[in-house]
Amino acid sequence: MEGVTEARRPGAAVAALSVGTLLNPLNSSMIAVALVSLQHSFRVDIATVTWVITSFYLASAAGQPLMGRFADRFGPRRLFLFGMLVVAVSCALTPFASSFVAVCAGRVALAIGTATAFPSAIAMLRSITAAASGGGGGAGSRAATPRLLGRIQIANTSGAAIGPVLGGVLVTFLGWQAIFWVNVPIAAVAFAGVWLFAPRDPERVKAPLRQVVAESDIPGIVAFVTALATLLVFLLDLRPQPLWWLLPVSILAGALFVWRELRTAHPFLDLRLLAANRRLLMVYLCFAVFNVVYYSAFFGLPQYLQEYGGYSAGIAGLLMFPLAAVTIVATPFAARAIERVGVRTTLLWGASALIVGAGLLAVGAATTAPVVVLVLTAVLGVPYCVVSIAMNQALYSAARPQDAGVAAGIFQTSRYVGAIVATTMLGLLFTDGTTASTWLAAVGIATGLAVVHLALLVFVRPRGTAEASAAP
Repeated sequence: MEGVTEARRPGAAVAALSVGTLLNPLNSSMIAVALVSLQHSFRVDIATVTWVITSFYLASAAGQPLMGRFADRFGPRRLFLFGMLVVAVSCALTPFASSFVAVCAGRVALAIGTATAFPSAIAMLRSITAAASGGGGGAGSRAATPRLLGRIQIANTSGAAIGPVLGGVLVTFLGWQAIFWVNVPIAAVAFAGVWLFAPRDPERVKAPLRQVVAESDIPGIVAFVTALATLLVFLLDLRPQPLWWLLPVSILAGALFVWRELRTAHPFLDLRLLAANRRLLMVYLCFAVFNVVYYSAFFGLPQYLQEYGGYSAGIAGLLMFPLAAVTIVATPFAARAIERVGVRTTLLWGASALIVGAGLLAVGAATTAPVVVLVLTAVLGVPYCVVSIAMNQALYSAARPQDAGVAAGIFQTSRYVGAIVATTMLGLLFTDGTTASTWLAAVGIATGLAVVHLALLVFVRPRGTAEASAAP
């Protein structure tokens, strides 16, 4: 019976995978409108409440590359099903947390569970299309794979788009707990669909636990997370009294991380790959800076609208919707622009629009009228769409084919690092209150970084002369 469903229901299998992959972007965006509610519920300051975001991104940054390796080791279907179970259990329990630390722990578990979805989905596409074409894996299978990949990418974009709106409604009517509970039925649907319709994993040679642990580079992951976490704690506790001892700990952990990654045969983040490919390194740098700008607005604006503008979480979420909605609508046009004028030209136009969009956010210091906010978020959605899709093309232009999987994992990590930097910056700026002046400071920094982003794209020349394949 299962073999029949494998061959006849590839659409159902991909739909289930898509539902699972939207969980990570959905939860990264839903939380933006819940920060104020969490801050009041647990009586923590704004710098502390940002840890509910930072913990999620730290776990995602470490989890995405590792889960890709686990998918190869244990099988993508098994890993996906396990991840959905982790999501369901953690989200069923976290709403009953009695402390803010427990909420952050629940977010870490949620990040680990959702981190299994995307690498598992990508790994399963080939077997799904092969089953649909009778196992031949011929031209029909190859033609189907990009279309199926497109569906998964649309699910990721949609997850980010509906996050603020859904989160706002849930927080307004049911409280912050509902942004966890809503994941339980979503994970259940994804689990059931993959269980019923996705092809079984082929048999794999069982490896000793010691070998699996060694190839997972646990020391590298621990050093990476330690370096980032201690640096963030140091920065967020600058006032009233800096914890100076954390700074050397962070530096030492960072040095140990670099030493480990350059010497191990199975690095968590392949630094040797970056050292050998400067163009790829610049893609990561540009993408990280871009995400600092984007997430400064994505997380900062809902806080500002609620704390300073007096909007409820639900209304703040609705006001954020144009940012992501424009992204969905404009994606086909951005892809067409890349085909016509090339990646680098598209990136330069998108980076220029990013400066304009970030700078216009300063208008929010003068007025938070709904119409004005809707226009501002819509305008910012254009560069987000253009730069995001062009940076993805730049990644695959810069990476060697044999390094594509590893390169994609590090690309996701650079996204999370940018988001972490943005939330840390907001936590520092909003410590004394979310006011028009602190908002202007956040906008000024974001606009300055948008200028840096454009400068990096201008002065880093592409390889070769073919504009269509150019990248930073």
